[in-house]
Amino acid sequence: MSSLTFHWFLPTSGDSRDVVGGGHGAPDTATGPGRRRPPTVAYLGQIARAAENLGFVGALTPTGAWCEDAWLTTAMVSQATERLKFLVAFRPGFVSPTLAAQMASTYQRQTGGRLLLNVVTGGESSEQRAYGDFLDKDARYRRTGEFLHVVRELWQGGTVNLRGEHLRVEDARLTRVPDPAPEVYFGGSSPAAVEVAARHADVYLTWGEPPAQVAGKIARLREAAAREGRTLRFGIRLHVITRDTAADAWAEAHRLLDGFDPDTVREAQANLARSESEGQRRMLALHDGSRDALEIHPNLWAGIGLVRGGAGTALVGGHDEVAERIAEYHALGIDEFVLSGYPHLEEAYWFGEGVLPRLAARGLWRHPEHAGAGAEETVLPVAV
Repeated sequence: MSSLTFHWFLPTSGDSRDVVGGGHGAPDTATGPGRRRPPTVAYLGQIARAAENLGFVGALTPTGAWCEDAWLTTAMVSQATERLKFLVAFRPGFVSPTLAAQMASTYQRQTGGRLLLNVVTGGESSEQRAYGDFLDKDARYRRTGEFLHVVRELWQGGTVNLRGEHLRVEDARLTRVPDPAPEVYFGGSSPAAVEVAARHADVYLTWGEPPAQVAGKIARLREAAAREGRTLRFGIRLHVITRDTAADAWAEAHRLLDGFDPDTVREAQANLARSESEGQRRMLALHDGSRDALEIHPNLWAGIGLVRGGAGTALVGGHDEVAERIAEYHALGIDEFVLSGYPHLEEAYWFGEGVLPRLAARGLWRHPEHAGAGAEETVLPVAV
C-alpha cells in the first residue's frame, strides 16, 4: 500500500487561537484578543512531539525577517523528538553554496538524517535588500539554479568548480557528505521558478489552489521535468480546520473571520498586492480582498489569505469531508501535504485523530512507525 505523506508546521513567528499574519509583506500580527503564544523552544517542542506521535513525517518552518531563524530553531527542537523530520526553509542567496552544503551535512549527522530543505528564492525585493541582496527576481532564480547545482554536486562527493553568472567556487569539496542527502522541496509559479524546479527539485510544492488549477500546475511541471529527463513528486501547502461535524468546522472558520479587523485586512491586502511573487498573486486572486464567497471549491476556504501572506487557503469541514478533499488532490498527483492550523498544537490533534484514521481506513495512509506492518495493524480507530 502506498502511503500519503503529511507534514505539519512550526509557527516560528508565534502561535495563537487567532490567525497570525506575516510573510510576503503582510503585517506580522495576530488578530483578536488571543495573541500570542511565543515561539519558544519549549512550545515548539510540544508541537513537534505531537506531530511525531500523530504520524506526521516532518514539520515545515518558514523563513524571513518576521520569524525566528529556521536552521537554529529546528536544530534545537530536533532534540525534543526522535523521528520527525524538519523541512527547513532557507534562501540560497544569503550564504555560500559550499557553506550551506556543509551545514546540511552536519545537520544530517547530528539528527540522524532528519533534514529536508525548502528552497525559497524570495519574492520580495525590499526584504531581500534588507539582507544585502540586490538582484531582481529573475536573477535570483538564476542564482538559485547555480546554487542548487553546486550543493547537489557536493552532496554526491564531487569537487566543484563553477564560474557562473552569480556564483563562483573553486575546488569546493565536502570532507564528509550527508547520508542521506536532504531532499529539496521547491515552489514557485513563474516560468523562472518552473525551470529551476524541473532541473533541481525532488518535490514541487504548490499553495492550496482549487484542484483544477493544481492539475494545470502539475501538468506544466511534469512536462518541464520530462524535458530535463527527470520526474518530480508533488506536494501542497494548506491550512486545515477539521471537526467532528461540518457545522463545527465552519463555525470555527467564521470565528477566525470575525476576528479580522477591517484595517488589518486592508493593510495586509495593500502590502500583498505589491508582492513580486506570482504564487502570491494567484492567492490574492482567489478572494480579491473580499469576505464574500470565500469557499472557492467544496471545503476549500480562502479566508486565511485576507491577513496572511503565502499559503492562504484552508480545508474546512467534517473529518470525512476533509479526507475526501485530500483524496481528490491525491488523484491529481499530490502525494505530500504540508498542513497547519491555529493554534498549531490543538489543530494537529484535530487532524491527526480525526482525519488520518479515515485515510488509513481507505488505504491511503499508514503511521510512519507502522510502515513495515501489515495493513490490519495500520487502521486506527475512527473518532466519532
